[in-house]
Amino acid sequence: MVNSNAARLDSIFHALSDATRRSILRDVAVKDKTVGEVARPYRMSLAAVSKHLNVLESAELIARRRRGSFQIVRLKARNLRPAEQWLAWYDKFWNRQLDALQTYLEGDEHEHNDG
Repeated sequence: MVNSNAARLDSIFHALSDATRRSILRDVAVKDKTVGEVARPYRMSLAAVSKHLNVLESAELIARRRRGSFQIVRLKARNLRPAEQWLAWYDKFWNRQLDALQTYLEGDEHEHNDG
């Protein structure tokens, strides 16, 4: 189970590691789009966009379905949850660290004001 979860997380972060793929996710989060609509804003071939879509699909962050002769791309947002949970732990970690730093600095400030 742990290796499966680690592989899943690796796949998600790999998909998110590219700016174009993150942009595609933002676009399809707004509304489902055809592959052509997804590709339109990018200065790359349809084949290159398709490779990005394959990475996102492999990570299960998008799904494609046929509508006539078009492929419709939609976000599978709930599948981002493992990455969100992993990052949430670090958010708590840094908040604790920053709270401790603030407490330390405020204590240091009081010592200087009292002395």
